[in-house]
Amino acid sequence: MGKNYLGALDQGTTSTRFIIFDTESNIISEDHIEHKQIYPKPGWVEHDPIEIIENSVRVIKNAVNKANIDVKDIKSIGITNQRETTLAWDKQTGKPLYNAIVWQDMRTETAVNNIISEHGKDCIRSRSGLPIATYFAALRMSWILSNVKEAALQASKGNLCFGTIDSWLIYNITNNDGKKSFITDVTNASRTMLMNIKSLEWDEHLISFFKIPKDTLADIKPSVPEQPFGMLNKEILGIEIPIYAILGDQQAALFGQACFKKGVIKNTYGTGCFMLMHTGQDIIESKHGLLTTVAYKIKKEKCCYALEGSVAVAGALLQWLRDRIGFVETVPEIDRLAETVEDNGGVYIVPAFSGLFTPYWSNEARGVITGLTGYVSKAHIARSSLESTALQVYDVLNAMQKDSNIPINEIKVDGGMVSSIPLMQFQADILGIPVVKPTIIETTALGAAYASGIGVGIYKNENDVVKNWKEDIKYKPQMIDSKRDDILRYWKKAIERSMDWLS
Repeated sequence: MGKNYLGALDQGTTSTRFIIFDTESNIISEDHIEHKQIYPKPGWVEHDPIEIIENSVRVIKNAVNKANIDVKDIKSIGITNQRETTLAWDKQTGKPLYNAIVWQDMRTETAVNNIISEHGKDCIRSRSGLPIATYFAALRMSWILSNVKEAALQASKGNLCFGTIDSWLIYNITNNDGKKSFITDVTNASRTMLMNIKSLEWDEHLISFFKIPKDTLADIKPSVPEQPFGMLNKEILGIEIPIYAILGDQQAALFGQACFKKGVIKNTYGTGCFMLMHTGQDIIESKHGLLTTVAYKIKKEKCCYALEGSVAVAGALLQWLRDRIGFVETVPEIDRLAETVEDNGGVYIVPAFSGLFTPYWSNEARGVITGLTGYVSKAHIARSSLESTALQVYDVLNAMQKDSNIPINEIKVDGGMVSSIPLMQFQADILGIPVVKPTIIETTALGAAYASGIGVGIYKNENDVVKNWKEDIKYKPQMIDSKRDDILRYWKKAIERSMDWLS
């Protein structure tokens, strides 16, 4: 009798990967492919929808070919995806009508400012859990309707699909008796500004407010449904495999970090940086710039919620230094340079390339490098680039502490940047609490696999996931309070200099 395995398709902002796990959370094989970042205009960011599907199929096939297993032993697949990135396609042909508009994109800035000016930043928060911001999907849908003639035409015919990446993937890689599935899950739907955070349904008031035709939106399902979202198209691996979970990437990381108790926090360091606190079944409306979001919903169980803080630019700053500036040839060089100096030499970088997210939510902010003197070296700038992520995380955690009134004794961390020892140690130092790294840092994919395992019945519930989670390294704070206070004082000044740059 063969062993059971679980697959996870992780479609992220810069790459797509497929990982096969055994039921003890061990990685059996994986494959990943980067996709092109398209910048048509300053502040605009797009992806090619066809490239994303082609890469998804390739990584699934490649990972299975690398694994020395019988493909029939892959019992279920979970999908996790970059959230808020928005697509439009023809419901009949499946043809994309425009590139995917990425969550970092700023083209809706004018629309955001107009709404805030007329109605206020928090005018939809009680319904959606979200502030008005360029970050979310609804205004991208509005932009497409106003600027892409074919999309407006198909909408008038009742033939337009609007979706986030999860919907696009399911539509293209499943085949259910020849039918296409047009669905999303509650975590992704909660990032559109269109779903009611309490009812978990498309909100008639919000749909009307943003002028989005309801028939263009996918059916909303639990993150782990009673029946699979669909069956993986037989043409991909030669057999059908049920897809039993969909989770937005940060909710998947929360799941993969086994953060199932109220007050437990995870922070993911990737292109951006995202901190989630599990708040149980409580919907906490933030007063300090956080988002109220769905954590997950399993089958018929009650929905679980989270507070979230979002940093737009974390690992993306290191990629910018490498790719756009030519500061280094490889990202690991930044770590090596940073380790050659004791501090940042007085340099602070605020990477507000697309404004500032939590807790400031300023579309008018732009990136600055401050504190330059003749003493500053390349190594100081490298160190400052790492510290900028940790300092942004400090701002998010500070807001989370104020909103939740729950003592925060440690945070669990994951994502590509946690391999940076200087970053993780500085993060513990500046927060003043331990930072805990798990044995498996690919927690986004792992969370999708865990959720699909619950869906297919390999795991009974969340308690089985908790048993699988293992600690690797715990970074403990070593910085004296006076030094921490000085760093935070200068960081605040740097933030002030980046604010209202465009006003």
